[in-house]
Amino acid sequence: MSRHLLSVDSLTRDSVNHLMHVAARMEPIAQRRQVTRVLEGAVLGNLFFEASTRTRVSFHTAFCRLGGSVCDTTGFTFSSMAKGESLYDTSRVMSGYCDAIVMRHPDQGSVAEFAAATHVPVINGGDGPGEHPSQALLDFYTIDKEFTRLGKKLAGAHVLLTGDLKYGRTVHSLIKLLSLYDPMRITLVAPPGLEMPDYLIDLVASRGHRIEQRTSLADDYADVDVVYTTRIQKERFTAEMSEGFSLSRDFTVDRAFMDKRCGRDTIVMHPLPRDSRPEANDLDVDLNGDPRLAIFRQTDNGIPVRMAIFATLLQVDELIEKDLRPVRWFVPERVGVDDSAL
Repeated sequence: MSRHLLSVDSLTRDSVNHLMHVAARMEPIAQRRQVTRVLEGAVLGNLFFEASTRTRVSFHTAFCRLGGSVCDTTGFTFSSMAKGESLYDTSRVMSGYCDAIVMRHPDQGSVAEFAAATHVPVINGGDGPGEHPSQALLDFYTIDKEFTRLGKKLAGAHVLLTGDLKYGRTVHSLIKLLSLYDPMRITLVAPPGLEMPDYLIDLVASRGHRIEQRTSLADDYADVDVVYTTRIQKERFTAEMSEGFSLSRDFTVDRAFMDKRCGRDTIVMHPLPRDSRPEANDLDVDLNGDPRLAIFRQTDNGIPVRMAIFATLLQVDELIEKDLRPVRWFVPERVGVDDSAL
């Protein structure tokens, strides 16, 4: 693993396996059963120049769980870049303050430009329609955990990616990460104009995976192991695309689709946020409480995975075992009222 995490392209199968191993060790800490302070004194710069709740707070929490402290910047308007400061200058200044930096920016390639100016580890928290490598890692970790629970193997699995596959950066990173592993079947279903970019399809196919593109969810998906659906990224549409666009109900993943089209052990994932308004036709809330719905287990998994990323980049991953103690405060047995007992 390089000194930054900017793209899945910088990862190898071995480096992903290492992160998965470290993340598994982080789980008792992430689940508030143990405490570590291996990053005590370290400071994270959490620079989010695009709207975020989950990713920003998840990185913040992960760093704090390791004993570090966090400085947050949210929004472009209130940053010095609104005054014309370059990414280079911002990077150099923040590197003098922080030991690690997470950055989200609306422009693709901007995080890489920022990272080129510093030796302090930089993590890409999302760069426009580009990539979101930490999300792909937590998605992969979730798939691996769910498969282990269900007695399934990744090799030969059938994964359905649906929704906005053009602007959805999470699926761009995930499909590249999956392609590092043994051949599997990947089915792509997107509304017209929002298909997966050809270069990603060609890359994954060149690594021996079977790629199939369909235009509707109204097919038989009984052999699908994972349904990964994404929100339509209307904020990235051109004015021409936005005019008159509406998502058909045919692309909604809901209880009727899961019961009629999929298997009883098909897991459902979504990077969140999901648009819960009825007219959005995103992942339906009628699946709440269904054990096949893994979205909240998925978000919970973001903490140990991001802890593993910080520990690896800051080279303290071998120190965790020597720096543990039990928690002293009340921790509920289940976090959410609808959490399934699996």
